[in-house]
Amino acid sequence: MKPFKTGVTLSATVVLFYVLCTLVWMVLPEPFMNFMNALFHGLDFRRLQTGEPVSWWSVTYPAFVFAVWFFAAGAFFAWLHNSFRGET
Repeated sequence: MKPFKTGVTLSATVVLFYVLCTLVWMVLPEPFMNFMNALFHGLDFRRLQTGEPVSWWSVTYPAFVFAVWFFAAGAFFAWLHNSFRGET
């Protein structure tokens, strides 16, 4: 595994899913909340809603944080995988 390529792939995947999740939430907020509550065994995500409008910053900043964090996680995963296989 190539650490850089694995990091970029994981990062891009997470950011894409984050953006898709955000779009679905913006278009279908009530069905989305029902889905999230069901997905997390009844945990009520409606309590997290603030009623404030969604801004570009509130979407792009978390996407940037996810991109950096999951790049690091993917690169580390590939490095660790290679280390266990003796390919460092």
